[in-house]
Amino acid sequence: MAVFVLDKRKKPLMPCSEKRARLLLERGRARVHRMVPFTIRLVDRLQEDSVLQPVRLKLDPGSKTTGMALVREKETVDASTGEVLRAAAVLMLLELQHRGHAIRDTLTSRRAFRRRRRGNLRYRPVRFDSRTRPAGWLAPSLQHRVNTTMAWVARLCRLTPVTALSQELVRFDTQAIQNPEISGLEYQQGTLFGYELREYLLEKWGRKCAYCGAEHTPLEIEHIHPRSKGGSDRVSNLTLACVPCNQRKGNMLVETFLAKDPDRLRRILAQAKTPLKDAAAVNSIRWALFQGLKAKGLDLEVASGGRTKWNRHQLQIPKEHCLDAACVGHV
Repeated sequence: MAVFVLDKRKKPLMPCSEKRARLLLERGRARVHRMVPFTIRLVDRLQEDSVLQPVRLKLDPGSKTTGMALVREKETVDASTGEVLRAAAVLMLLELQHRGHAIRDTLTSRRAFRRRRRGNLRYRPVRFDSRTRPAGWLAPSLQHRVNTTMAWVARLCRLTPVTALSQELVRFDTQAIQNPEISGLEYQQGTLFGYELREYLLEKWGRKCAYCGAEHTPLEIEHIHPRSKGGSDRVSNLTLACVPCNQRKGNMLVETFLAKDPDRLRRILAQAKTPLKDAAAVNSIRWALFQGLKAKGLDLEVASGGRTKWNRHQLQIPKEHCLDAACVGHV
């Protein structure tokens, strides 16, 4: 965990290690400037007298959690090929937990109370026809995600000499998820572009077998209701299963396969109908967040979720929001 460092005029310097920060405080060369995040302020150094290295702030936006990573970049040139190689040393990993679901539930409760007052207690003229929403309006639960993320970006830019930003500009095509075979005019009239169905199922089912709960094993896409018995390819009929469970189930009905485990059967049937609310939330905020980062005036890099996943697999890094952020973009 790196410690943020400011000069005596409160301008950002390169972060240091916890050990170095402790020594600076013990020798009287620094003062505690902030406790959360922990920041020290040097009393004998200016930013002009220090050597700053390029620091990039990477973001992996999510519906419930946004991952952030501060990395120090270093470019080297391959002597044999002349190719420019960009390496990244991770300075700090952060995860921002959003309260969008709590805000949504609070607004729903408030709407119910207001509806009761209008209908049962007193009459109030309808006012929704006179209300207009500005262009780019987002629901409060979605705007909260953008505002909190941008607040932490601004805070980290004040505490660290950030020179560039990276964002995973994900795009979830909920229409293609619902019907992977959609094409032609029917597709053009709906949502645009595609989404990796397998990656969505991994997120939805917690990256484990739905039938036995096995983790860290190869998983296969499985039809809950077999196609040979009238099952469809809709995402609500798809799940993940390990190879042994998939082979044992074959074309059996899930009610027959899990007849001895009714609790698991009930959970699978309930989770299969889970709506695509998280995907829709990320779809709604991605461009608003992009415009906010672009307004910072720093070099902004955008990358797809497929590139992030490829980097993570190449570097053999486990799946976490903050580690996903470190793998965003060109590494």
